[in-house]
Amino acid sequence: MPASPSTARAINDRLALRLLQQEGPLTAGQLKQLTGLSRPTVADLVERLTAAGLIEVVGESGEQRRGPNARLYGIVADRAHLAALDVRTEGVSVVVSDLLGRELARASVPIADDIGTGPAVEQAVTLVERAAKEAGAERLHTVGVGAPGLIDPATGELRDSSGLPEWHRRLVAALQERLPARVIVENETNLAALAEQRDGAARDRDTFVLLWLGHGTGAAVVLDGRLRRGASGGTGEIGFLPVPGTSTLPSARDCEGGFHSLAGSAAIAELAAGHGLVATAVSPGEPAAAALVRQAMAALTSPSPSRSPSPSPSPSSSPSASSGADRFLSALADRLAIGAASVVAVLDPGCVVLGGEVGQVGGEVLAARVGERLARMSPLPVEVRASVLGGGAVLRGALLTARESAQDELFAPRSR
Repeated sequence: MPASPSTARAINDRLALRLLQQEGPLTAGQLKQLTGLSRPTVADLVERLTAAGLIEVVGESGEQRRGPNARLYGIVADRAHLAALDVRTEGVSVVVSDLLGRELARASVPIADDIGTGPAVEQAVTLVERAAKEAGAERLHTVGVGAPGLIDPATGELRDSSGLPEWHRRLVAALQERLPARVIVENETNLAALAEQRDGAARDRDTFVLLWLGHGTGAAVVLDGRLRRGASGGTGEIGFLPVPGTSTLPSARDCEGGFHSLAGSAAIAELAAGHGLVATAVSPGEPAAAALVRQAMAALTSPSPSRSPSPSPSPSSSPSASSGADRFLSALADRLAIGAASVVAVLDPGCVVLGGEVGQVGGEVLAARVGERLARMSPLPVEVRASVLGGGAVLRGALLTARESAQDELFAPRSR
């Protein structure tokens, strides 16, 4: 059946707004060309959207002619302000942006283990309020939160998970109480996968698995363009995966003995120490494993002592250091391939992204080594890629989620 006039107007308005979001400012003539709508229809929708405060004239095009077609229309960026939070066990990071996703403020705060639930929550909420003020936002429209642990698919709430601090769950409620904003919570690895698909290593893939390698381990599953959460929100809890090479088996409340015992940051640090590698984190909160992998990569790429002008090469550039780094990366690739092979055998994703800080610093070298091992272990073809966004993928994914939610509400058809 043909759409009613009001439905047709709503469809046209949404189409124009999406084009302005994707392409940036456009003239009425460009909107006509991209939408295929008639000139009067475009003129009507521009008038409606301007009156609704959703678009405005942001300049003039380079067209040398008079009339409304020379005006550039763009989305009103400050119609809504958004915030994204990356909640870790050791602290919180926040980004505040406008409706177009342009970053206006960024901040972070470490939170000590022994500070207590109340003070920890207060520190985190105060950080968000201060960042919003710095960004010039009187109020936040939507807040996206990325946190470790399980998200209940029925309620959207962070479930009580062993090993995670109590203030994580309290934080969401405190944000909802203190901020006049919609708060959306999602598992951190799922958000990282969303960001890698939009802006990172999986931009050309609608089916892939992201293997998170940071302080802990996790996985996110995207099949046919959709993020899969599972019946209880636990898809991707790969840290609990029973694997060979550990001394015990994981339990319902402890992932010790699972894949986490092979690929968590502490396990990787122990592996590196066995190969003579030591390193210091570059930034506060960086996983020790990332610093060690970076050190190993530097040792592999350092010039040989025979070509070095220095009479006494540094330990990182010595043959023994390079050999130790090579053996360490090979042993790490062996471990990562064990977990990845299980995922590939069940899901056949065709692509595995090594995410998080470790995946990013390991780059193509580590990804290639894992790929070689997978090719020997599995009959299924799979491409292994390194993360482009690393640890920053969580904040990026949280911001994308907040932005889409806000735009869905603001761009919704208005009743007439």
